[in-house]
Amino acid sequence: MTLNFTTTDKASANHGIKALVYGGAGSGKTTLCGTAPKPLIISAEAGLLSLRSQSHPVITITSAEELDEAYNWCVTDAKKNGVETVCLDSISEIVEQILRSEKGKTKDPRAAYGEMATRAFDIVKKFRDLQGLHVLITAKQTTATDPITGVAKAAPTAPGQQVGPGLPYLFDLVMHAATDKTPEGETYHYLRTHAAFNAEAKDRSGSLDELEYPDFSNIITKVLAAPQPAQ
Repeated sequence: MTLNFTTTDKASANHGIKALVYGGAGSGKTTLCGTAPKPLIISAEAGLLSLRSQSHPVITITSAEELDEAYNWCVTDAKKNGVETVCLDSISEIVEQILRSEKGKTKDPRAAYGEMATRAFDIVKKFRDLQGLHVLITAKQTTATDPITGVAKAAPTAPGQQVGPGLPYLFDLVMHAATDKTPEGETYHYLRTHAAFNAEAKDRSGSLDELEYPDFSNIITKVLAAPQPAQ
């Protein structure tokens, strides 16, 4: 048997940047998909109005079976058709579709939720591991209050108790999409890439600022251009 040796920098570059972005309604998650390099948007939501001034290929899905077909197309044909980034918008909606399907198969709600969680994690891992493509997966946001500190903390969410809390563990880059206002009262969007007392986030590359402008192409460039540690 021949072992396939490579280096961590080459493996990272060939694998692509895989990221999770979550946020509330109007935080710019779908808009971020439009900033990715040559994106294909796999949409489970009817919320593409923010991209109406752009022209990107879209696959609309209404079931887990259609998502499987979209995934197979990504494996075999995405790069042939010039796609560089696969955007899944959103995993929260997809999990809801899976749950409806599973509830139709059994009268035991615990079994339905358990099967839903298994299928949801399998889907996320499959898309995350697409070779040679960047992947951006969006999720809705929940806010939970810490019973001790009383501080509300934002985190990704999906139906059930397992999927939302488990999503951040599957990615090296987890971003919180949010908005704020300038001193003049103008609203602006940003991405939090470092964990904070009030928001889940992480950047294992160590190359991003705590707050980044919401442009996924720029984020990819910064991560891939980060200097490697001295040997």
